[in-house]
Amino acid sequence: MLRSAGAPAPGPIPFPKGFRSGFACFVGRPNAGKSTLTNAIVGEKIAITSSKPQTTRRIIRGVVNRPDAQLVLVDTPGLHRPRTLLGERLNDLVYETWSTVDVIGVCLPTSQRIGPGDEYLLSEIAKLPRRPKLVALATKTDLVSPERIAQHLVKIMSLEEKLGIRWETVIPVSALTGDQVDIVVSELMAHLPDGPPLYPEGEVTDEPTDTRIAEFIREAALEGVSEELPHSIAVVIDEMKLREGRPEDKPLMDVFASIVVERESQKGIIIGHRGERLKQVGQEARLQAKQLLGMPVHLSLHVKVLSDWQRDPKHLNRLGF
Repeated sequence: MLRSAGAPAPGPIPFPKGFRSGFACFVGRPNAGKSTLTNAIVGEKIAITSSKPQTTRRIIRGVVNRPDAQLVLVDTPGLHRPRTLLGERLNDLVYETWSTVDVIGVCLPTSQRIGPGDEYLLSEIAKLPRRPKLVALATKTDLVSPERIAQHLVKIMSLEEKLGIRWETVIPVSALTGDQVDIVVSELMAHLPDGPPLYPEGEVTDEPTDTRIAEFIREAALEGVSEELPHSIAVVIDEMKLREGRPEDKPLMDVFASIVVERESQKGIIIGHRGERLKQVGQEARLQAKQLLGMPVHLSLHVKVLSDWQRDPKHLNRLGF
């Protein structure tokens, strides 16, 4: 089970009889609302969001605690047709996660027609030797009329017979307004096995702080760039340390980070005219880092080129993929 893949605290954690714990993940087409829903459920931003496809590149775990259960939400990259070695590795992560979680929430946005991409995802899940329980989530209900939601739910139910799957339940939900988010949590928890908590109470993610800050930077860098460039952007935290000589009641965190691209022309786009775009990226990321750390942050960014890093095994390893 994936229970060995996280980083729970050492030693047993006391828990009441009948307590449930386990893992769930969301799947869906790009921009189906997976990361937004993850953040809404956890109650804190642990996954970056963007309109760009393949925004999520890492396995991110968010922890939700209730008196009778602990749910670990696993935010995964989206399954896609890989064009690079990075894409192949991300797809491998997806299949590995699907095979080990207890429940999969399939995000089928009400603002889009169910199409071949959705059916392909479900057919791949149906092929798993050990199939997790499936919950259908009709996301983004705030964008459409009640009539459209009803039509969408009928279409979702028709997928059972067509694809040979079984929904445990179908839930309309809006992560943006919070409508039925609690119902989603309750339903996911209802399908977890009995077991002790996997993480201490109060822990919302096992994602390292420097990785979360790197993702904030990447999120800011993704917005407003052309279609191909987002895939070429990676971020590395080179150093992060408290500024020496500061009063204890006025700490300052120094963060030095590199935005990695694949070509010199992309470097110019990220920096922008007279460095204005890079400055904007830094300002947006700094605000999120400050909120995360609870202290002021000095963020120093520079852009470097690693030629075709998405296709180079050595570069991928260095970048943590």
